[in-house]
Amino acid sequence: MEAPHNPAPVNSLDLTVTSPEQMGDLGRRLAKLLRPGDLVMLSGELGAGKTTLTRGLGEGLGVRGAVTSPTFVIARVHPSLSDGPPLVHVDAYRLGGGLDEMEDLDLDVSLPESVIVVEWGDGKVEELSDERLRIAIDRTVGDTTDEVREVRLTGVGERWSEADLTLLTA
Repeated sequence: MEAPHNPAPVNSLDLTVTSPEQMGDLGRRLAKLLRPGDLVMLSGELGAGKTTLTRGLGEGLGVRGAVTSPTFVIARVHPSLSDGPPLVHVDAYRLGGGLDEMEDLDLDVSLPESVIVVEWGDGKVEELSDERLRIAIDRTVGDTTDEVREVRLTGVGERWSEADLTLLTA
């Protein structure tokens, strides 16, 4: 597989999320922006809300099956219940090598017709596409409820330079 080049980020948005419910809502709003061929990379420590965001995204896309962490199966495919794209949810936490290990999952084959969400994908899946959305979720230091998260969405490539990320602030 020929590796795409690594373009600079072109569009970003910072949000504060104060509850798991808001994280799910963010996923549902994000689903309205996504289309087949989109690669979404999620980063954040354990318990940051990556799977909660993806669960909301799956609800927004209207896919079949409960969206849960695919840590032990590595990848789950959730077919659309309507005419939308399937959701491929990948957890790359256990994969040490970059794209070589990821190639076994055939994500490059699924990408054109699916929305692919990869948890822990930094340094592992960037070569799948010149156009991707990176979402970094960080716990707020000093938060006494342990629910406040700072979320940074960074769009890379032409597809994301045109996306109106401010629609996610509603």
